[in-house]
Amino acid sequence: MSNWLDDIFNRDLPSVFTSNFNTGITLPKVNIKETADAFMVEMAVPGLKKSDFKIDLDNQVLSISTETKLENEHKEENYTRREFGYSSFKRTFNLPESVNDEKINANYDNGILNILLPKKEEAKQKPARSINIS
Repeated sequence: MSNWLDDIFNRDLPSVFTSNFNTGITLPKVNIKETADAFMVEMAVPGLKKSDFKIDLDNQVLSISTETKLENEHKEENYTRREFGYSSFKRTFNLPESVNDEKINANYDNGILNILLPKKEEAKQKPARSINIS
């Protein structure tokens, strides 16, 4: 399990992949935490709506993406100026086999996208116990 976390955090991406050209937007930062029962992914993406996100799971690959279109219009007496802007990102994560993909859920609150990746029952850590000697 910890190899999965190491792979995600130690991956260096070329700069062309970490920014969306001239928009100044970078890939959102991610926190990943492992507990005995699940992995939790937190992604900082303020200023978006729930409906802006697309989350897909395909063959143990979790993809999180968004594409937003901004349109500004400025009118003066003799002219109208319009500026269009687009921003998008896509992050993908290879999930370990221990994730129960039927029970993955996500929520978006106060600029943070939270994704809960529960572990399969057989992959959950069992609590320590004492064994009596007979």
